[in-house]
Amino acid sequence: MKIGILGAGHIGTPLSRKLSAAGHEVKVANSRGPETIDATALSTGARAVPAAEAVEDVDVVILSIPLDRVPQIAPLLAGVPAETVVIDTSNYIPGRDSEIAAIEDGQVESLWVAQQLGRSIVKAWNAIGSHSFALKGTPAGTPGRIAIPVAADDDHERAVAITLVEDTGFDGFDAGPLAQSWRQQPGAPSYCTDLTHDEMPAALASAEAAILPERRDLLGAAITEEFGDWTNLGPEDLVRLCRALFM
Repeated sequence: MKIGILGAGHIGTPLSRKLSAAGHEVKVANSRGPETIDATALSTGARAVPAAEAVEDVDVVILSIPLDRVPQIAPLLAGVPAETVVIDTSNYIPGRDSEIAAIEDGQVESLWVAQQLGRSIVKAWNAIGSHSFALKGTPAGTPGRIAIPVAADDDHERAVAITLVEDTGFDGFDAGPLAQSWRQQPGAPSYCTDLTHDEMPAALASAEAAILPERRDLLGAAITEEFGDWTNLGPEDLVRLCRALFM
């Protein structure tokens, strides 16, 4: 497939590397210009391009940007054909994003993103930590392979995203419609706990919407207290904390 990735951070970079290694034609862009994209993102064949070029003539656009920047890139996607699949990997983190009133009032994050963009989207790769995503991909059929939940309203779009999740080294799990995607948001048992395909249904079913914000914020506080900053987390630290707090 032809894939454009907007964002070359902790998830966007391994996405670029993994998808191009799987044989896809990948273009990657960020907000600062193609010359600033780290060589790691391009090491398996992806091309660094301006943001406007990243969304041209592609089958899939993947958004790997802070959630509060979605309204800023909406004009960029306005001319993208309806048949192009748009996948969002972001999460709402109030301490990082500016406060979004609609989400604070209870709107599901993915539905807010779809509303801002004026089109259907898929939610994927938001429920796995960057260390696990970069380091723990395995071939299909590997015992204990980690699963990544994929939510969408359109069956075709969900199927495309599941295929791409598989290409990045993880089991794609059908997590239902966007309205249920809160079950894979920060604070939920499926979030960054590195579950298998068999373990995922119970984790999604046991999520409680009312307590997600409190648990999400508790994770942030625990990281600040123990590590000072998210960037100081080791490969297993986030999984350990999320399992302790969310499961």
